Amino acid sequence: MAHVKKHDYHILQPSIWPLVAAVGAFAMLFGAVNWMHSGSPWLFLIGLAAVLYVMFAWWSDVVHESHDGDHTPVVRLGLKYGFIMFIMSEVMFFVAWFWAFFKHTIFPMSEYEASTYVIPDIHIVDPFHLPLINTLVLLLSGCLVTWAHHALVHNGARKDIEYGLLGAVVLGLAFTGLQAYEYFELIAHEGWQFIDGDRFYSTFFMATGFHGFHVVIGTIFLFVCYLRVRQGHFTAEKHVGFEAAAWYWHFVDVVWLFLFLAVYIWGQG
Repeated sequence: MAHVKKHDYHILQPSIWPLVAAVGAFAMLFGAVNWMHSGSPWLFLIGLAAVLYVMFAWWSDVVHESHDGDHTPVVRLGLKYGFIMFIMSEVMFFVAWFWAFFKHTIFPMSEYEASTYVIPDIHIVDPFHLPLINTLVLLLSGCLVTWAHHALVHNGARKDIEYGLLGAVVLGLAFTGLQAYEYFELIAHEGWQFIDGDRFYSTFFMATGFHGFHVVIGTIFLFVCYLRVRQGHFTAEKHVGFEAAAWYWHFVDVVWLFLFLAVYIWGQG
């Protein structure tokens, strides 16, 4: 039962999660570097497990705070602004990879003579087969998320919300599977490599690979929202978690559209 608040702001209780998250993240980073230098992967895996556990426990606490009535309109507005700023940071993250790709394709220079133009090493991928299918899959999933959001806000039809979210999750998994198959074909049959010496390979795999990682995160995000919908957590007035998942998924959609147009079509035309 939600308690009655006497002010608009949420005074946080002391929490151990920031400390555990910091220690886990440090262990994960230190373990990853050690693993890359022929060390053991166990420290990285322990740090990763700690970070994942903190994510689950900390966000569970946030959900409980909402149910207790701590998320007033002012608090919900702050959560929305915070998530918008997070997405802006993600936008700038991908700007770096687009910048690297355009720099290599438009103005490649020799590593030894800064004024020497070199022909960019571009490898062709047919954009109108698997990449186009993946584009349609991701756009359709975005439509399903919008349908679910509309149902939540306007008529509260739980089945429509559940079907929309579940369909988006299935399509997100399909996108991930198709991208994994594309990588397999490029590496096993086309001879592509993920190496430092080739700028095109590096920018292609880093840009599309990090986008695929974001798709995995977004799929988990939507599935958690689906589970919460089944438990009746969201209402037309209070659904910040749902809105955050929808915004994140639409961000993933838009980034893929730019990747499809820039990397698959323009960069290889």
